[in-house]
Amino acid sequence: MIPGRTVERLLRILALWACLGASILFLLGPAGSEIASPWKNVKIGAFDAAGWCGLVLAPHKEAAFAFRFQVEKDGQEAEGHDLFYLASEIGPNSPDGLYARIGFDLGLPILAERKNETPILMKPVRRSNLLILEWSRQDERAVVGRLTIPKNTAVRLLPYFPWDFKGRFRASTDGDLFGEAVGQKKAAFVLWTNRDNPPAVAGDGSMAVYSYSAQGERTVYFAVGVGDQVESIRRRIYRYKNARTIDVLLEEERDRYEKKRVIVEGLFSGAAEAVTNSLHWMMLYQPGSHRLYVPSARTRVYGRDENEPDDWRISAADSFLTTLGLSLESAQSAAEAFRAVLETQYPNGNLPGWRSRSSGAPDRSQPPLGAYVLLKLFGKSGDRSLLETAYPVLRRSHAYWKDPAADGKPRRDRNGDGLLEWGSDIKPVGSAGGAAAAARARSESGQDDLPNWDDIPVNSAGGTQILNAVDLNSLYALDALCLAQIADILDRQAERDAYLDEYELQKKLVNDILWNSRENFYFDRFWDGRFSSRKAASNFFPMLARIPDDRRAQLIRRHLLDPKEFWGDFLIPTVSRDDPAFLDPGNPSRQAWRGAIRPAANYLVYQGLKSYGFDAEASEFARKSAGLVLNAWHNFQLSPESYHPLSGEAAGLRFQSLGPLLALIAVEEYLDFTPGEGVRFGMISPEEDGRVSRISIQGHHYGVSVSRKKIVLTEEDRPIVAIDGGAVVRHFLYAENEVSFDLKTMAERKVRITFLRKGKYQLEIDNVPKRVFKGSKVAFDVPDGNHTILLQLLEALD
Repeated sequence: MIPGRTVERLLRILALWACLGASILFLLGPAGSEIASPWKNVKIGAFDAAGWCGLVLAPHKEAAFAFRFQVEKDGQEAEGHDLFYLASEIGPNSPDGLYARIGFDLGLPILAERKNETPILMKPVRRSNLLILEWSRQDERAVVGRLTIPKNTAVRLLPYFPWDFKGRFRASTDGDLFGEAVGQKKAAFVLWTNRDNPPAVAGDGSMAVYSYSAQGERTVYFAVGVGDQVESIRRRIYRYKNARTIDVLLEEERDRYEKKRVIVEGLFSGAAEAVTNSLHWMMLYQPGSHRLYVPSARTRVYGRDENEPDDWRISAADSFLTTLGLSLESAQSAAEAFRAVLETQYPNGNLPGWRSRSSGAPDRSQPPLGAYVLLKLFGKSGDRSLLETAYPVLRRSHAYWKDPAADGKPRRDRNGDGLLEWGSDIKPVGSAGGAAAAARARSESGQDDLPNWDDIPVNSAGGTQILNAVDLNSLYALDALCLAQIADILDRQAERDAYLDEYELQKKLVNDILWNSRENFYFDRFWDGRFSSRKAASNFFPMLARIPDDRRAQLIRRHLLDPKEFWGDFLIPTVSRDDPAFLDPGNPSRQAWRGAIRPAANYLVYQGLKSYGFDAEASEFARKSAGLVLNAWHNFQLSPESYHPLSGEAAGLRFQSLGPLLALIAVEEYLDFTPGEGVRFGMISPEEDGRVSRISIQGHHYGVSVSRKKIVLTEEDRPIVAIDGGAVVRHFLYAENEVSFDLKTMAERKVRITFLRKGKYQLEIDNVPKRVFKGSKVAFDVPDGNHTILLQLLEALD
């Protein structure tokens, strides 16, 4: 594979894609669509961090109402984050809000204040202990639902005004609850339940409580609406004030969502729902901006003080990557969350490691992954408006790293060799040296306690480590390459050329300075010329940026496959297995970046393997990655932060927004779009039969089925490409006048193509004409190995 040639070819494909939109893809039959939200402005969902067992209704930017459930069993109360730690069924949560379900195991102990992040759960959950909340949005301003309650459990429904929103509640004579917001723009709220007992309203109207005893009926039904006036809302929800009606609505919407959501069957079964269920339950409301975003975790919404909750908190690199999982079913949700990250940018271009409503990290950025993620999103959605919005923000973010600091030297290239170091700006924090500065520099990497950073001093004049970092320089090069592709799509040729020149220069610097020819591996390097001895998962990032040539890529691959370094039953550890930190008896859990397996590192290393055509290794990598998360998901409904590298046991945060990346690897092993390979699908040697269905790409649904006998790509369930055995297809372009792709196989294969139109075509393999034929279909043989296929329309016959 020749990276430079591939870049130019991909630029051409992306340019065609941008100009022609969906017509460049598959147009056989009626268009499907992603699961898009039909709602115009009102936000309804479990969008308060502590209100997983509840709902937020935000009619507009100036008002929000909410309610949550509190339970009491055996003399103990649980609400908010207490219930978060009892969650045992992270069920479906459709991006359009039409159906959601979540369950809590009240047979588990209600944990004390100091909670263990990944407790061992009892499985299967006894139905008698399961608290289940289901809801369904019925229109722009109304939602219905039911809470199924275990025996001997008392429940309270607590309506309140979330964040800093203000208003008053009052009870009606027939038991409904009315709420009115305080603000310049009117907003009202009505809540009905099927129980006779009226709510108790606080004297100042700030909160209300419905109480339901531990005896008697075990289901509470509710209907809720928001709008301008109480009476108009009452008329709107009147039709839903019936338990049987709500049952029917919930069951219909549950079945409807199951028929339209992405699904993986057979090989990696359950991977898609592990991604979408987790992430859609992770989304929160951003007060002040009236949109949704993804935090690093629902329990991590705070400012500088971890004991004080904030209204919102975005961790940029985390939140960029999580949009890839959101895009699996909803490009609309992904774009909204992506825009939320963009708006955390400071005026100097810094997309900070984190920012909340009250504070942030103005002194340090985060790994530059935004342009890479943006191109992946564009490949699926074709959303040019998101490119146009994001491009200037990402340009400023890219420039931030080398913009001059107060002394005129580049901000993160303090020794002037062209390579970057992790660091922290001096001015915003008021100090340059010492332990605090070293900690801030480590924090910028996103791998705070990675052994690579142990005892690395900070340059007191500039606030950076005195170490050229492999991971940062690789991601910076990748950022330049992706910005070049975006500039090309937006027809900014001068900027495209400048970014390509910068990419080539950065690639040369990494190859010339950070390649250790004795060890045949990329290493961080001290300013005095010494190589670091630490090998981390992030030392493989040069492959993601397409920096090594084929020979060096093969040498890097050997390090990955060496069981003394990285390979094993569970992979990939964040630091080599022979590193002293991995072997440290004082850290048997290998937490946090000292040997644990982290989903983001796995995802990026996997993509690097694919970009060099290491398909067999990548498939095995996907199998091992999926095994970790699917074990945690199927057994415990967890999507955890990390895993033990020797046992595979889940660790860290129970539900972390990057956790689903391991399951996303499994889905993308079937079908993916990347900045380096375009549309890619298939597997080189599937171990078992499998199928992914209903992946939306530019308004159409696609599926890929794999087996040892056949790889099939379908559009709206109609076969487009069929290959009689294991194969991987890259750079797939399917238009009315051309079908082209790269094909990799381990044996001769017969390929069958169905065209968009009947015509006279010429087949070329590796730029050599093979035959001319007429028709709407064709079958031809391709030898084993890597080949480029082109089918060119010469004359239309329909």
